[in-house]
Amino acid sequence: METANEKLLDQSINHAVEMQGYSNSVVKKMLSILNRADADLFQKITLAIENLPRSQVNIDRLNSLLKSVRELNNQTYVEIKTELNAELKEMVAYEVQYQQASIKLLIPEQAAFTTVSPVQVYAAAIARPFQISKGGAVPLNEYLSGLSEVRAAAIRDAVRLGFIEGETIQQTVKRIKGTKALSYTDGLMEASRRHIEGMVRTAINHTSTFARNSIFEANEDIVKGWKFLSVLDNRTSITCASLSGRIYPVGNGPMPPRHINCRSTMVPVLKSWRELGIDIDEISPSTRSSLDGQIPEDITFSDWLKKKNSKFQDEILGATRGKLFRENKADVTVFTNNKGVVYSIEELKKRNSELFVKAGL
Repeated sequence: METANEKLLDQSINHAVEMQGYSNSVVKKMLSILNRADADLFQKITLAIENLPRSQVNIDRLNSLLKSVRELNNQTYVEIKTELNAELKEMVAYEVQYQQASIKLLIPEQAAFTTVSPVQVYAAAIARPFQISKGGAVPLNEYLSGLSEVRAAAIRDAVRLGFIEGETIQQTVKRIKGTKALSYTDGLMEASRRHIEGMVRTAINHTSTFARNSIFEANEDIVKGWKFLSVLDNRTSITCASLSGRIYPVGNGPMPPRHINCRSTMVPVLKSWRELGIDIDEISPSTRSSLDGQIPEDITFSDWLKKKNSKFQDEILGATRGKLFRENKADVTVFTNNKGVVYSIEELKKRNSELFVKAGL
């Protein structure tokens, strides 16, 4: 019989997959705000370059000419911050409801459960710094403001370099914007898109983790600890891989996110019947084993996915990759490069045709 802690592990992995999908949708929304503003931004950059004097330009003069560029850039990031905060507020409300319901369904009626306020959890999560690098941690809003300043400075320096190198207006703007042939991924602006994507994913992980921990702390008479769980594939950092499977007391330990784009999560570990102060001799053997306090072994994402039915696997991987996964008993890491980018079916076939032969495709 599957124990409560085993069920929580399975639910947590399934929920982590759902949260990745949610993160993708929020990233897309935030990038659309950035992209909409870029058209106007490039016009303002062009106008600023046109007004550059042909003599030597100092930083003060350049900053003056790029004032409208900085203002628009700042407005864009303010809009992103506003929209992201609204998303996080709704997400925290859902996360609190989901986590509380998951635990309450698995504990005995005799155990009292304490609920938490989503509003208070959200306010505390936003105020609490999260890890952004080995150098330290900052609150979300402060981090986002920093990204705005970095982007504005990069644009200023690019314009100045273009002037020093004697570039034409078109050459400088092209270097900032990128080329259409490469979908503008070769431009200076691509870095800001990566920063936004990383910030959004990390912020979602941070706030959802804070919500979980708040529930665990409010119910320490039921939850005796939490388990660090990382996605064990070739995109997982050494730090997260080394922590995966470790158990920590509630409110302590290296909570996710451990770095930008961290995908690790935390799983609650429930107390056993006796730890809850309930006489197990009065409980039927079948019910008794459901809350035996045993902690399930660590599991990789591929191991977990192999236990699901083909329909579920296809929903996660797509029909073709799902068949390749089942027929080859493959690891999901074969479907991505070392940066986590998913290969197209055509690319995958060129790289590993044996997978398709074995699957009869």
